[in-house]
Amino acid sequence: MMLASVAVVAFTVPASPAAARLGSPHRVGDDATISIRMLDIPAARVKDPRARAYIVDHLKPGATIHRRVEIQNSSPERQHIELYAAGATVRENVFTASDGRGGNELSSWVRTEVPGVDLPPGAKRAVRVTISVPESASRGERYAALLAQVTKPPTDGSNIGQIRRVGVRIYLDVGPGGEPPTDFRIDGLAAGQGPGEWPVVTARVHNTGQRALDMNGTLSLSRESGTARLGPFTVTTGVTILPGQAGQVSAEVTEPVSPGRWTARLVLTSGTVEREAEGTLTFPVPVEATTAEPSGRTGLALPVGVGAVLTVAGTLLARYLIRRRRAT
Repeated sequence: MMLASVAVVAFTVPASPAAARLGSPHRVGDDATISIRMLDIPAARVKDPRARAYIVDHLKPGATIHRRVEIQNSSPERQHIELYAAGATVRENVFTASDGRGGNELSSWVRTEVPGVDLPPGAKRAVRVTISVPESASRGERYAALLAQVTKPPTDGSNIGQIRRVGVRIYLDVGPGGEPPTDFRIDGLAAGQGPGEWPVVTARVHNTGQRALDMNGTLSLSRESGTARLGPFTVTTGVTILPGQAGQVSAEVTEPVSPGRWTARLVLTSGTVEREAEGTLTFPVPVEATTAEPSGRTGLALPVGVGAVLTVAGTLLARYLIRRRRAT
C-alpha cells in the first residue's frame, strides 16, 4: 500500500483519570509534556483530513496495514514513554479511550514495534504500528486509540501519583468489498444565548452514512440586504456521531451583531464530505432561541486543518500505581 508523508499540529486536552477523551483541542502546560502524531497515511487518503490526524481505514478480513507515528518528549527531563493500544467507545458524541489499558477487539489487533521508548529532552522517535485483522473478523466499524503514556510515582511523601497519556484515534471498518459511504444531513439551525457574552448558533446533524463522523466547519452571517457580513466563525470540534445517530454542533458568534434578520450559512465537513445549510435567524437572541430550517447542499470538502494529538492528564492514587507495578 502506497503511503504519503504527513505533518499535523499537536494539541492537548485535559481529562479526568477515569477516561482518556480524544477530541477537542485545548492546550495545557505540563512539565511532563509528550506528544504523538501521524507520520504517514495511505496515498489514497491524502485529501482526507481525518486520515492525516488519525488512523482511518477500511480493510478486508485477513488484511494487515502498517503506519508510522512520531513520539516526542517536549519536557525538560528524560522520559520513559510506554506505547500501547486501548479500546475506545463513542458515547454522547464523545470519542473516549478506555481507562488504563482496557482493551477491545480492535485494540487486540494492534501491535507497536517496541513497547516503549526512552527519550531525552526534546528528542523524537518514529515507531511502526501494525494492525492485523483476523480472517474470522465480522463486518463493522471498530474504535480504539494508540496511546503513549508517562507514569510519575508519588514524590515528597505524597500518596498521589500521576499518569499522562497522549493518543491517536483509530477508526477501522472491516468487511468485504469497498468502503461503506460517509454521509450526513443538517436538520436545523438555532440561535441562542451562549455561556458568555456572545450568542451561539447550533445545528442538529444526523449521520445517514455507515461510518462515524468527526464534525468540523464554519458559520457565516450576512444581512438579508447583503450590506453586512460576519465571520466565518469556527464550529466547535470534538463532536463524533455514530451511524444512525444525531448530534449537535455549535459556533460562537464572537462579533457584535446588529439587531435584525440575518442569513446564516453553515458549512460542515467530516473527512472529504461537505454539507451546507442556510437559514434566517433574528438577533438579538430572545429568551427562547430562534430556529430556522436549512436548505441543504451537497459537495466535496477541501482539506482542512485538524488537531491530531491530544494529551490526557489525570491523577491516580498511589495504590493504583503499586498494583500496576506488582502486576508487571
